[in-house]
Amino acid sequence: MPPTLASLVHHSALKLTVRAGGDRLDVPVRWAHVSELADPVPYMEGGELLLITALKLDAEDPEAMRRYVKRLVGAGVVGLGFAVGVNYEEVPEALVDAAEEGGLPLLEVPRRTPFLAISKAVSAAIAADQYRAVTAGFAAQRELTRQTLNDGPEGLLTALAAQVDGWAALYDASGAVVAAAPEWAGRRAARLTAEVERLRERPAPASAVVGGPGHADHDDRVEMHSLGTGRRPRAALAVGTASALGTAERYAVHSAIALLTLTTERSRSLHAAEQRLGAAVLRMLLAGEPDHARAVAGDLYGGLLDAPFRVIVAEPAHARVPGAAGETAGELAEIMESAAARSGEAVLAVPDGERLVALAADGGAAVAACTRYAAALETVRGGGAPREGGEEDELVVGLSAPAGPIAAAAAYKQAEQALSVARRRGRVLVEHERLAAGSVLPLLADDAVKAFADGLLRALREHDATGRGDLVASLRAWLSRHGQWDAAAADLGVHRHTLRYRMRRVEEILGRSLDDPDVRMELWLALKATATE
Repeated sequence: MPPTLASLVHHSALKLTVRAGGDRLDVPVRWAHVSELADPVPYMEGGELLLITALKLDAEDPEAMRRYVKRLVGAGVVGLGFAVGVNYEEVPEALVDAAEEGGLPLLEVPRRTPFLAISKAVSAAIAADQYRAVTAGFAAQRELTRQTLNDGPEGLLTALAAQVDGWAALYDASGAVVAAAPEWAGRRAARLTAEVERLRERPAPASAVVGGPGHADHDDRVEMHSLGTGRRPRAALAVGTASALGTAERYAVHSAIALLTLTTERSRSLHAAEQRLGAAVLRMLLAGEPDHARAVAGDLYGGLLDAPFRVIVAEPAHARVPGAAGETAGELAEIMESAAARSGEAVLAVPDGERLVALAADGGAAVAACTRYAAALETVRGGGAPREGGEEDELVVGLSAPAGPIAAAAAYKQAEQALSVARRRGRVLVEHERLAAGSVLPLLADDAVKAFADGLLRALREHDATGRGDLVASLRAWLSRHGQWDAAAADLGVHRHTLRYRMRRVEEILGRSLDDPDVRMELWLALKATATE
């Protein structure tokens, strides 16, 4: 069970007191968030316990408090914690009345209880709930695997039905029921043949939810999942329950999907299961959970996480033909996986629509295969001969610097930055390391930068065009000499007093002070951006 307002109120160390909404304390709390903004709604996602001291609120104004509470309720905030003894010695009655009227639980936080303690309590409860769910999910996965090995799909369905406290059924490609558990579920599953056929019309993997409490035809809620790695699914799984699945039950269903896919498609299905596991590992890495990622990866990807790796992000350069770029990303994934398999190294490739995200060992065969593939595309593009399928078949690829599990999120951002640069420059592949080792000056070729530079220096150029001085050249010399008057004056062949006068004129014309380092930086970049014009 996730933490609730009731569990926080009953937490002996927090000493929270319910001031309003005592009948709504069973609502789950997704997070505890501190905000003193008069309108924190833009920063809410729903499910938060909002903690405030009313630093910027007139908490004694009834109308203001009604509007405030209404905004919070509309944003999905599940509770409001008010710290007393900071700005107010007690919770203002205006806020209490507004919370009661708006149906928002209001908790009084004593001065001796820091907001941090509440945040830690919520975080610890969420972590414990997630740990229980993951542990239960792994236990369910082990049980489902054991039943599959012992009794095949029939044993798996029996175990799955017990795990979700419902029923499960397996369909073949024609939509006929192959097996069901418990025994009575066969009749219920047979009535869903039309739904299975509709699911088969969608590219695999696909899922759908049928029925639910109060439904005219079916009281139970049925989740349907296609099984197969090809364009058309080869089987389907239906899971019926009285209510929506919890985290542990969903782990069980996903495990069942993987196991049934293995039994129906063998090697291709194994690859699909590996991709799903890889996606979970990738999500955990990007979420800053390397230990969980290692635990889930196990022996399959564990070796990859023990040494520096690179993050590769690839997506279509042109996506005018639906599906064509996605096939090219798949081609890149297959090339990298084949190269890694030949060299005995691990690679994690996760398709995400038409985008491919991959983790590959730094200096390994998969990264080398990726760069060779990109070089081949670059050669074809440079030669003017389009690949089969045309421009739509081309990719842009971003490659991060070497990183470890802890820095996976930063490496992913690097790969996306490199990909963005590749797209702007018309390149197939760009490595982030090359960007960091290069110069910023090539970036000044951007038209927007040149337009800014022209606008910044226009008044000086117009002044010089009248023959009343050489302010642009004087400014360039002075900046290049870091403001050293004698050296800059010598470069220009003028007296330093003349140069001082010119720099005063620059300040007067631009309306900016050359004592400001930001101004000096902008002027220097503007001069560099227009140096070739």
